[in-house]
Amino acid sequence: MAGAACGIQLMLSALLNQSFGAYVAVLSDERGWSKTALSGAAALQSVESAIMGPVLGYALDRFGPQGMIRLGIAIFALGFIGLSQIDSLGGFYVCAVLLAIGASLGGYFPLTVALIQWFERYRARALSLVSLGLALGGLLVPLVAWSMHHFGWRHTAMGSGVIALLVGLPLSSVIRRRPQDHGETVDGLPPAPSLSAGEASDGRPIQPEFTASQALRTQAFWFLAMGHAMALLVVTAVNVHGFSHMKEGLGYSVPQAALAIMLMTVGQLAGVGLGLLLGDKYDKRYVAALCMLGHAAGLLLLTYATTPFEVAAFALLHGTAWGLRGPFMQAIRADYFGRNAIGIILGLSAVVTALGQIGGPMVAGILADLTGNYRSGFTVLALAAACGSVLFLLARPPVLPPVLPVGVTR
Repeated sequence: MAGAACGIQLMLSALLNQSFGAYVAVLSDERGWSKTALSGAAALQSVESAIMGPVLGYALDRFGPQGMIRLGIAIFALGFIGLSQIDSLGGFYVCAVLLAIGASLGGYFPLTVALIQWFERYRARALSLVSLGLALGGLLVPLVAWSMHHFGWRHTAMGSGVIALLVGLPLSSVIRRRPQDHGETVDGLPPAPSLSAGEASDGRPIQPEFTASQALRTQAFWFLAMGHAMALLVVTAVNVHGFSHMKEGLGYSVPQAALAIMLMTVGQLAGVGLGLLLGDKYDKRYVAALCMLGHAAGLLLLTYATTPFEVAAFALLHGTAWGLRGPFMQAIRADYFGRNAIGIILGLSAVVTALGQIGGPMVAGILADLTGNYRSGFTVLALAAACGSVLFLLARPPVLPPVLPVGVTR
């Protein structure tokens, strides 16, 4: 399951997440559409995530992930096939929404919920494998850019839709809902009786199980969600506008900018590797806080770069921070709130984190149209990410409220 999830995420990352900026750069040149207008398509994708998040989380808790992932991949493929035929900004927006819905139903969210159900002791490591797919997808961005350069963006979009069907549907059949439904156990370990009311047989504390309403009443829920949103300010801004900044502001060609994105992927792989080794050994909130500073410093290097070395430093620093921090976002929520209601809890968190997904591209795009470059927008986003480091430090583990006897009130 972890391998299949990695493969699906690799496909989504290569074709959309890390290649969307290439479409923005090419369409801006060919069609003359403004950066604000193109950023609006990315914002629509994030609005879709915010609207669908709680519903999607409830459905995952109730019905499981496999059918949803298959439907998502089909819609994702349809979005790319439609993109290959568009002639208007409105058509681009429609296809962007289809791609967003497909990626939501078939991508990181349901894959994460599925793996959380199967892992506890090695949860961060399992989720790091999903992020490994996200990182490996970046290695294929130069191939997507090469295809656009030689065959055009329309043929590239059509081919992406076909690949999504041929690769995604078989992989989705591997995903299962819960281990107990298939005669398996969490972490693959044999079931064992508890030693005490609060301790498992191997000496570990028993997993707390919050309801969604209980989670919403904790400070940790909101600090984690806001800190995650701050991180996505930088991640989505770079994904949408990084190509354009390197092309217009730094004078790089699209293939050269794609190489920088590929180097960022090398950093991601390094970060994911660190997560695989260290993810379940250290306090995740401290690691996340450190990664936020990496995001901020990396974006500032890209913003004011005057040499290729500074661009390379950005790519490695930002990529490593992204690869290490990404899996921790869902792992720490599962550690804090348990797995019984994790789908709806992650869905409600998505409403808050969508603000970062929307704000990053929009702030960068609007200020770029107003000032003629990305410096002011990227600087604002970098400073916001640095401030987000404090939010993770404040997100201490919550205490599960005691269950009161029937008839007793506080």
